[in-house]
This record gives sequence, C-alpha cells and structure tokens, in this order.
Amino acid sequence: MKAIVLCTCLLAATVAVAHAQAPAVPEAPIVVSGTLADEASKAALLARLREVYGANRVVDQLAVGTVAVPANWNAYLHKLITPNLKMVTRGQLKVDGNVVSLRGDVADDAQRQQIANDIATTLNPTYTVNNGLRVVVAEQAVLDTALGNRIIEFESGKAALTESGKAILDQMSVALLKLKNKKVEVIGHTDNAGSRAGNLSLSQARADAVKNYVAGRGVALDAIAVSGEGPDRPVADNRTAEGRARNRRIEFKVIQ
Repeated sequence: MKAIVLCTCLLAATVAVAHAQAPAVPEAPIVVSGTLADEASKAALLARLREVYGANRVVDQLAVGTVAVPANWNAYLHKLITPNLKMVTRGQLKVDGNVVSLRGDVADDAQRQQIANDIATTLNPTYTVNNGLRVVVAEQAVLDTALGNRIIEFESGKAALTESGKAILDQMSVALLKLKNKKVEVIGHTDNAGSRAGNLSLSQARADAVKNYVAGRGVALDAIAVSGEGPDRPVADNRTAEGRARNRRIEFKVIQ
C-alpha cells in the first residue's frame, strides 16, 4: 500500500451471477482492508459491513494507524455502504481519501445508473467518483458455466500450467470459441504472499500463459486481452491456506 493511501476498502462481491445463470456457489466473503485512524472507526466500519452483508461474510483485514482524512470522512464512508452494492458482482469499492472508485459487474444499465446516482448524492462536491461498473453481457454465462468453481492451477511460484490446469483450459477453449466475435479479458490474481511487485508480475505472466494456451486450441490471439491484478482483489481470507488458494485464480470476462 502506498503511503498516500488513507484507506482502501475492498469489497469482493458474490462471484455467482444469478441473472446470467452462473453455477450456484456459496456467497463469497466481503474482504475489507486498509488503514483507519483508530479502533472505534474500525469497529464502526465492520459493524456497518456486517449489517449490510451479514456477519459471517465479512473478513477483517483492516489495520489501525496514523492517517489524515477529510472532514466527516467516516460518516461518508458508512453512507457509501448500502444494500444496493449487493447488486454488484466481482466488485471492488476503493475509498482513498476523497477519491471513490467502484468496479464490478451489474445486470443492466439501470442498475449501473442507480448505484452511480446513489454514490453521487451521498458525497459532497469535494469527492471524485470513478464509476467502473460494467453491464454483464449474456455471453458471460457461457464462460462462467464452463469454469464453474474450479481453479486453474500453476506450478508453485511459476507461470507453468499444471496438467489439471491444462484440462480446464481445454474446456474453456471450447467455450471461448462459442463466443465468435466477442473479446475476452483474462485476468490473473495471486494471494498476498511475497512482494506486491512480484505478485503483479506473476499474475501477468500467468494470464499470458493462459492466453497462449487457448490460442494453441484455436482461439484467436486478438480476441484475448490480458491483465494481472496481483494480490489487489482477494475473494477470500489470505490468512488461511484455503483462502490463499482461492485467491490464486484466473478470471475470464467478456469485454465487448
């Protein structure tokens, strides 16, 4: 985390896209991380998250330290966490001082606009809002169904696919070929073990490896974009072996 970051509030929303007929999965945890000024602020934020999402889903990775925040910052932060955020899947809400960034998938443009309007009316004019919400396209269900709840595995610390990882990608290649003229982004993610820079590089290399593998199965190279998010978007608790395994993943998103 950069020194200038005052608080990073990461909300990993439900990975299942019910309206797109994705495979049924347990509700994903809400991972909240970053730095707050005191224990009272931390307790209040966790209470708000548990009220909206349920106590069992919230994973606390918050720290307490010396930070400077805008006036009434805690109150604005709490107002941002509304039940409407549960409409966002694969989501991330980041609050860095007076800059608010929201990303993730929603069912339609009406939801996208509703959430954006809620945020705009909650904050005062000193805040900047970056709305990165995207409307899920119908073809996303094809990829979600093909991947299911499975993790594409690599050799430890490397970008070399395991045999089980290749087997899953053989099936994903068939799904990708069904999308015809759609473009797909392959996104690599890691756990938080090791340096952030190293994990960003590894996640990018793994996304590249997936692209090259599916290209060898007939998927057009120019139909695949790649990116590496490193440890920045966890979907589970990095303090457990199971959580770290879930965070080491490849994500497929239809982008056009």
